[in-house]
Amino acid sequence: MIKHILLGTFCLAQFSFVQAKEVPAPKTDGFITSSALQQVPKTVIIKTKKFKIRIDKQPNGKYLYQSWNANAKITAKPSMIISDGELIPDGTGGNYYIEFNNEGHSYQIWRNYLTDSPKKAPYTLVVNDANDREIVRQDGYVVKN
Repeated sequence: MIKHILLGTFCLAQFSFVQAKEVPAPKTDGFITSSALQQVPKTVIIKTKKFKIRIDKQPNGKYLYQSWNANAKITAKPSMIISDGELIPDGTGGNYYIEFNNEGHSYQIWRNYLTDSPKKAPYTLVVNDANDREIVRQDGYVVKN
């Protein structure tokens, strides 16, 4: 009786292996996108030395930039609003920046996941003029995420 049970179990296992299929791994084209490593928040509020900045992801996938004086309340009317910001990955470690263009000026909000200093601010605001000269660089810290 035991021989029949063992033979049945062995045959069942053999038939199971015949029916098994290998599932191919998904293709990644040799790199992992930064969005896979770090999740980009839908809304983030950053405070620099001179500004409060709110970045919102819009339903169309673009980003909205709103800024106020550092001492102003977020509920007040923004002093600047820029739409159609683009998320641009920076390498494969999770760093990225969101770029906005307004009247010839480029506004970039850099997310600093990987840095050479543990004291580096999590965000940096960089503003370049129409001639691509840097006119503002300020570290920013999350007020609300």
